[in-house]
Amino acid sequence: APKLKTTVTVDRTRSIIACNKSPDIAFEQSINAYRGCEHGCIYCFARPTHAYLGHSPGLDFESRLYMKPEAARLLEAELRKPGYKPKMIAMGTNTDPYQPIERRYRITRQILEVLNAHNHPCGITTKSANVLRDADILGDMARRNLAKVYISITTLDRDLARTMEPRASAPELRLKAIAGLQAAGVRVGVSVAPIIPVLTDSEIERIVERAAEAGAESVNFTLLRLPLEIKDLFAEWLEAHAPLKAK
Repeated sequence: APKLKTTVTVDRTRSIIACNKSPDIAFEQSINAYRGCEHGCIYCFARPTHAYLGHSPGLDFESRLYMKPEAARLLEAELRKPGYKPKMIAMGTNTDPYQPIERRYRITRQILEVLNAHNHPCGITTKSANVLRDADILGDMARRNLAKVYISITTLDRDLARTMEPRASAPELRLKAIAGLQAAGVRVGVSVAPIIPVLTDSEIERIVERAAEAGAESVNFTLLRLPLEIKDLFAEWLEAHAPLKAK
């Protein structure tokens, strides 16, 4: 297939902290620096959100990206509002804060700088070893018990990962990221997510074992969810790449 060309558009959002009151979600506040995700994970539950923009949840989701250059300024203003009550802010809840374009735009780092300056707690979930670029800030925050990172590992099979998560860090690099964060003093865990029946569920114990060896202190998990358009996208991918396991 031809190389996927990525385009990045400025998102002129007027607020940056998203709030929810769902009892099924473990956090009340979150920030997403980007819309769409270059990692291209076929199972990503966030894909349908791109349809709200008039784009496809398929290739558009991983190639037509949006970035929020005013994120740090907006966050500073929201934290300074008189009625604001500090609660843990989750990052990486919809799209990965360390997807490849973060190397260029560094919006996640700018957000962390604001949170660090305000002694504000945050939690990050990522499947990118690029999180180590911010180990200095995260280590500083961790010394005040303000930061924790979960590295998401779906499989240890490099070939499967390359097919299923084509532009995310390889599994071994994610394990090295766990070790690097731990060495920087950052509390780090592993997220076995999503667990895919037949395809990856046999790897759960091995993933947890390898992550613990690298320095992870905790583990969480999610099962595969296939809402809306993802059901057809994933079924098509499964028939193409693992036809004997599809049924």
